[in-house]
Amino acid sequence: MDVYALLRPLLFRCDPESAHRHALNALKYAAACGWKAPAAEGTPVKLMGLDLPNPVGLAAGLDKNGEYINALSALGFGFIEIGTVTPLPQAGNPQPRLFRIPEHHAVINRMGFNNDGIDRLIANVRAANFKGVLGINIGKNAATPMERAADDYLIGLEKAYPHASYITVNISSPNTKNLRDLQGGDELSKLLETLKNKQAALHGAHGRYVPLAVKIAPDLDEAQTADIARIVLQTEIDGIIATNTTIDKSALGASPLAQEAGGLSGAPVREASDRVLANLASAVAGKVPVIGAGGILSGEDAARKRRLGATAVQVYSGMVYRGPALVGECVGACR
Repeated sequence: MDVYALLRPLLFRCDPESAHRHALNALKYAAACGWKAPAAEGTPVKLMGLDLPNPVGLAAGLDKNGEYINALSALGFGFIEIGTVTPLPQAGNPQPRLFRIPEHHAVINRMGFNNDGIDRLIANVRAANFKGVLGINIGKNAATPMERAADDYLIGLEKAYPHASYITVNISSPNTKNLRDLQGGDELSKLLETLKNKQAALHGAHGRYVPLAVKIAPDLDEAQTADIARIVLQTEIDGIIATNTTIDKSALGASPLAQEAGGLSGAPVREASDRVLANLASAVAGKVPVIGAGGILSGEDAARKRRLGATAVQVYSGMVYRGPALVGECVGACR
């Protein structure tokens, strides 16, 4: 019996942010009582030098503060990514800022990196004592001027480094003003070179190498994607996540929510994410692993991303509509 299918109508009666908290708290309680999702036989893969028990991960955004790491691990993920976290706590954008569009199996969010700050996240990671592969997704505070964005990423990198299996640099959220400007040309080169230099220093200081990935948007043409691939190869970044949410809401048609600001995820972003993934995988030609994210609502969606060149995949919005069963289905389909 799919318990989530029974619970979903109740959750959908709540506003999305409340439903999000209720679902995570219920999962935390169930996991504390010993519940685990039925194990799906997965194929181990190597990602950025890390050994994953299966190639299906959780994307950042579901657990921004690392409060539910152990509970989420009960779902059978091969790896978990928490955040996005910023150096200082911030409230994010005013509510309402999260919207479900069930007829399109979609979500719009303009959360704005709401989180309790990197120090609180690190305390939660320590308390969890998680033994699996854990990614920490870092961003900049909204109040930090764009010309000082690198300072925020350096703070996040330094503080997260001892506690992460890998670190993701989020430069593709549409909900922090001008953040996506960092994806282009000289700005991207300078930022990634700065972070790679810091990574080398931290490697020496801690005696362990923590890979760096960069997360990009689906709203990129082939030339922009090729430029990002070139810079990633040049700066020797360890991995790329393709993709974040889209600002193109044309797929929502006449839905009144099509006018809401924010990033669109779920089924409508699938085509654009797959296109960017395929272009990126071709451009890097196996020299850098790509993680496919965006529009995964079935095992076949995950398997298609793997066929397009993804070493691993990440799910998030699909969980809103499919629940925990999606994880096992994707693990099975990616064998």
